[in-house]
Amino acid sequence: MKTQKYYFTTSCCLFFSALFCFSFVAYKKYDDFISEQKRYKKVRQAYQEKEDYLTNKLKQKNLSLQNINILMVAYKDEEELEMYVKAKSDKSYQKFLTYDICRSSGSLGAKNQQGDYQVPEGFYYINHFNPMSSYFLSLGISYPNQADKKRNPTRTTKDLGGAIYLHGSCVTIGCIPITDEWIKEVYVLAVQARANGQTKIPIYVFPFRFTEKNKDTFYPKNQKLVRFWDNIKIGYEKFEKNKQKLSFQIDAKGNYIFD
Repeated sequence: MKTQKYYFTTSCCLFFSALFCFSFVAYKKYDDFISEQKRYKKVRQAYQEKEDYLTNKLKQKNLSLQNINILMVAYKDEEELEMYVKAKSDKSYQKFLTYDICRSSGSLGAKNQQGDYQVPEGFYYINHFNPMSSYFLSLGISYPNQADKKRNPTRTTKDLGGAIYLHGSCVTIGCIPITDEWIKEVYVLAVQARANGQTKIPIYVFPFRFTEKNKDTFYPKNQKLVRFWDNIKIGYEKFEKNKQKLSFQIDAKGNYIFD
């Protein structure tokens, strides 16, 4: 009996020790990413100006900066960026804030080549935090994705272009600018989500909200885009219905196949 009791006690010690170590490592990773970002003056400025405001806004939804995931949706024609938030353990997001996109370039439709000034359309994620951006702060968008590449099989990744960002200021040649004031909020939320373990923050970019009015307005004038738009509309409708991160595959022709 003494041996069994000793074994049980030792096992408990090992279990709680491992749990403590895991918790410490998780906290350290959280703290390290924020600390690394705060090495930069503009990130510190964003936190100084926006942390309390965001904390209070999130509290109204029973959320905190220490436990959020985020998801963004941009609409090119409406020139709006919607921010959605949820607790890490929740499945569904809820709308949090809406920001004006202050300038646009190109036209409606996908981005297919370098130098076309187009803002991409499709389903992406944030792939770069740039605290030293020329446009105050910026977040990289993962264009070109596999759908973009497969829709353009004769073009190399270089031909398709890149360096598409969500950023401050109010200039663009294919990016999404929301002014210095609003990028501070978005950047802080993104840093917190990344520190909370969200390694791929979704950003979905649509030509417009797929209402019947917009379809009647834009479809007849853009017949070559209808097939592409009908494909991404499926994702739009799924997100509108469930407010959950989309799960999809990409077929050989670059179509999104939603789960």
